[in-house]
Amino acid sequence: MRKVALVTGGSRGIGLAVALKLAGNNFDIAINGVRPESDVAGVISQLNSEGAEVLYSRGDIGITEEREKVFQQVKSYFGRLNLLVNNAGVAPLKRLDPVELTEESYDRVMRINLKGPFFLTQQVAKYMIEQKEADSSFEGSVINIGSISATVVSPSRAEYCISKAGFAMHSKVWAVWLGRYDIPVYEVRPGVIRTDMTAAVTAKYDKLIGEGLSIQPRWGVPDDIAMSVLSLAVGHFPFSSGEVFMVDGGLTVARL
Repeated sequence: MRKVALVTGGSRGIGLAVALKLAGNNFDIAINGVRPESDVAGVISQLNSEGAEVLYSRGDIGITEEREKVFQQVKSYFGRLNLLVNNAGVAPLKRLDPVELTEESYDRVMRINLKGPFFLTQQVAKYMIEQKEADSSFEGSVINIGSISATVVSPSRAEYCISKAGFAMHSKVWAVWLGRYDIPVYEVRPGVIRTDMTAAVTAKYDKLIGEGLSIQPRWGVPDDIAMSVLSLAVGHFPFSSGEVFMVDGGLTVARL
């Protein structure tokens, strides 16, 4: 029987690359996003072509009622869930200095990037424990897509950096708590990845990468992240729960 993965923000960018990689490796897929289903018909077809049964569950995971709806749809449709990939996240609508940052922007980013994933993980954790207690052979895991912004400061995106620093602790909290059930939790921490989120600052990062920002002198691409997630999802790191897997081209390696 194929395993089931829920990938939040799975209809584009990193999330889609992850979903496609999992779909091609014996996972059925539930993808979550906020666009109408008609807008993701092509994505669903792509995933189907990889051999996966696919559910699109629309909803904002930062809103309690919508998050509950997404979870219940996945549970009802598949009757099982082996993997949660917390990938959904947003950047600030406008980059501002910390002294100009608004409460509205702060609350929006925290709601989607931190509060939503925490309480979705809470729901999924309870369900995974139920499955484990019903069947000792059950295999479950959680993979969180973080960011180098957990430790690398961008003052014009303070709320984003703070959300990702909190998200890193979220990973550790769940790793510790779920360890007693042998359900591993990992964080994959991307560097500068070419996605919709970075499209507006392409010129900035082209220049920085050209000047030696990272050890590997190129942009990261969504498939770089997807390959890392797949390695964790299929159990290639069975004794590494709670660890952070850097996928940043060496950007955060200290150099003189």
